[in-house]
Amino acid sequence: MCGIAGWVNYNKNISEKRSVIHNMTNQLVHRGPDEYGFYYKTNVLLGHRRLVVIDPDGGKQPMTKKIGEHEYTIVYNGEIYNTNELREKLSQKGYKFESHCDTEVVLVSYIEWGEDCTTYLNGIFAFGIWEEKSKSLFLARDRLGVKPLFYAYINGSFIFGSEIKALLEFPGLEPVINENGLLELFSLGPSRVLGSGVFKNIYELKPSEFIILTSKNLYKHIYWKPITSYHTENDEDTFEHTAYLVEDSIKKQLISDVPICTFLSGGLDSSGISSIASEFFKNQSKKLTTYSIDYEDNDKFFVASDFQPSNDNIWVKRVNEYIGSQHKKITINNDMLVKALQDAVIAYDLPGMADIDSSLMLFCGKVKNDHTVALSGECADEIFGGYPWFRKQEDVYYDGFPWNRYINERKSFLSKELNKLKLEEFANTKYMDTISDIEFLDNETEHEKRIKKLTYINLKWFMLTLLTRKDRMSMYKSLEVRVPYADHRIVEYTWNIPWRIKNHNNIEKGLLRKVLSSYLPEDVTYRKKSPYPKTYNPEYSNSVKSLLKNILDDKNSPIHNLIDTKNVYNLINNDGETFITPWFGQLMKEPQFIAYLIQLNYWLEHYKIKIDY
Repeated sequence: MCGIAGWVNYNKNISEKRSVIHNMTNQLVHRGPDEYGFYYKTNVLLGHRRLVVIDPDGGKQPMTKKIGEHEYTIVYNGEIYNTNELREKLSQKGYKFESHCDTEVVLVSYIEWGEDCTTYLNGIFAFGIWEEKSKSLFLARDRLGVKPLFYAYINGSFIFGSEIKALLEFPGLEPVINENGLLELFSLGPSRVLGSGVFKNIYELKPSEFIILTSKNLYKHIYWKPITSYHTENDEDTFEHTAYLVEDSIKKQLISDVPICTFLSGGLDSSGISSIASEFFKNQSKKLTTYSIDYEDNDKFFVASDFQPSNDNIWVKRVNEYIGSQHKKITINNDMLVKALQDAVIAYDLPGMADIDSSLMLFCGKVKNDHTVALSGECADEIFGGYPWFRKQEDVYYDGFPWNRYINERKSFLSKELNKLKLEEFANTKYMDTISDIEFLDNETEHEKRIKKLTYINLKWFMLTLLTRKDRMSMYKSLEVRVPYADHRIVEYTWNIPWRIKNHNNIEKGLLRKVLSSYLPEDVTYRKKSPYPKTYNPEYSNSVKSLLKNILDDKNSPIHNLIDTKNVYNLINNDGETFITPWFGQLMKEPQFIAYLIQLNYWLEHYKIKIDY
């Protein structure tokens, strides 16, 4: 993957303001440590940082092509998995290619099809294309939002970049959080409102959105969403069709000119990817490397629960032996986990999921020592209905985000000033706005409609939160992580499959289990879902409590302006008895909430946040 940045100003000659685009692009060096490049014209400056994955010599950026009087230049971040098919289609139309990289294919696709080019692309991407003659900029983001792209208007300039930190390098753009930003942080965080950059005046392209900027206006358009229609295939044909899409997506994403591996937790999703990948590698006389994460002394302190029914280690070993991969277990110690909370904030530009973030970042850093690309199992739960809220009736019929039901508990930790924020109303409005976009069939039952609503808000909110986390933490360590289940073809097809089939055998992700059963042992195929592993070592909890207490004891800590200090002290001193319900989903419980407050304070300090409320 890569990092991109750009600056457009139609009123001034900015061609000599090169230090600005240099500074913006340098903030993205972690996304592309291998190469950099720039494009300078009167009204536009473009910057690029490259992580070399395919065609080291031919994929340099910014990349420019001239067709007649028109000059097109692209800065691109992503991977297109149908590159060869598109190159062949475009070659038949008379285009000549000078490389075998996907960047050139994306650029030529735009030259041929204009704004419709996105409908031809199967992959994960965020890119900008400048056409010099018309002085127009085209920005686009992939359908499910795997790759990020932020933008802002400031003093007659339009700027964009892969991460918020790049935009904050632009002169005059200050790190300000207004009331909407506060509502977002405390009502929905770490989820984010679609299109929001949280910071005042900073926005993000929504998944499936493109922007056309000219000297006269800015046009935004959503180019894709799953279309509601009747599912006409029988059960067996549905199993076969789903199996084809899943296997094809995984195999397409195994193409790389650099070392590639898979993440393996021993759960259904990652095990299925690893098994198919291992078979693919064996056919090429190669051996797949798999990686798993663990924590210091976790076996000693692990306690089973409904959400985390079993330790992953025994299942990782089971799958590793079954598929014959070369396996490496990475163990994270608690000191590393606590120290990395700060780097995780810098990676994200926001407080996130605490040690759920920092552990993934540390894990990716270790994987990067030997590999540049990895495949991971995110998105299957959202697409195939794997989370507990797809099965608990009180969640299915809950009119709101089920992973975020405890807003009153959130509010109890806010300062008296912020307690005036209408957190519940804000969250409800965003929920209602989201489901208003759904189309239903005439013959759908109330339960089927509820499942469709759940699926949609999972795709638009919960899944996007996890994809954002995966992108920021992996790219901060210069590791490209691909997510085969987030193939738009899988989403389009499964969107209309009745719950009866998705819930095959009355078990979570029953359809996917059926599909993957030919690749995995039966006990792995029907293992109860277990979420991303976290530390259970009390040393971690004690460490974050101690660190937060030091922050609270310092009266100059900026977090005092946002929280009820007395209630937070009570939280630290009462061993979690004042915070029983999760802050977010099933993972962010008491130790993670305490770590979240540490991140919040560090974020306020490091970014010198101004609160406009």
